Amino acid sequence: MSHTKASIFILLLSCINFSTSSSAQEIVRNNEGTYFYTSITIPPGAETMYLSGSGAQSLADGSWGDMRQQTIDTFSRFKETLEGQGWSMSDIVQVRAFAVAGDEGLDFAGFNAGYSEFFGTADNPNKPVRSFVEIKDLVVEGWLVEIEIRAARMP
Repeated sequence: MSHTKASIFILLLSCINFSTSSSAQEIVRNNEGTYFYTSITIPPGAETMYLSGSGAQSLADGSWGDMRQQTIDTFSRFKETLEGQGWSMSDIVQVRAFAVAGDEGLDFAGFNAGYSEFFGTADNPNKPVRSFVEIKDLVVEGWLVEIEIRAARMP
């Protein structure tokens, strides 16, 4: 094989190697904090699912529970929905929470306590990016938090 043909052959092999490695893209999570990442990169070709704002269901006594309980209830319902469609909580890449202050003020610690039962755990070490916004009111009387999520996974 001549020097020129050998060079072309090596060039072609490196291109083939490059194309196979670039097609094996993954969702990349960056800058891990205690409760969330500050950025997540989702490559082309990823499947996505969006779940609209949801909140707690009232308890048997007609009350809604505190911030922690409402957060757990809401994420439990998201988990049910995701798993029912073949997804998992580890596929969640974004959480947006809208919260109102209860009688005791805004219970951010209660939200984090409930949230921590679903993310950064042994069952789900993944954490999403996250926004937490305090607002004046929510549509449903008694809700302290309404949450929406975005999930992504590679096929």
